[in-house]
Amino acid sequence: MASDHVYRIPVRFRKMENLHIVFWLVKDISWCMVWKPLGIAMIFPTLIISIIIAWRTRQIMSELTHNLAISFWITANAYWMVSEFLSFDQEPVFGMFTFKHLALIPFALGILMLIYYYLWFKPIHKDTDGTL
Repeated sequence: MASDHVYRIPVRFRKMENLHIVFWLVKDISWCMVWKPLGIAMIFPTLIISIIIAWRTRQIMSELTHNLAISFWITANAYWMVSEFLSFDQEPVFGMFTFKHLALIPFALGILMLIYYYLWFKPIHKDTDGTL
């Protein structure tokens, strides 16, 4: 169809996205195995690359919102991991909420980003390709 749009990813961008997955898996394996220095070190390349990916896709709203949600997810996940590694995850913040529960803030921001996209932006721009 003539109206079908194609989203292409340059090879150099795709290689970075694939490397991002490697860093993310190493970070989470380190968390699982309680390899604290490696897990904490992997936060930086994982998060930095997710932000770069979001920046590179900023012209396409669907890609931008999903990639920002991933960056928020990685932030929440990394904070949760660090709180466990440094043993302050079970310390109370207020009431029944502990420091681990503060990870809900970036998780919620990611969900809000997707809610915005699916319930607000997409319905309003249904006749466009979502390019900004």
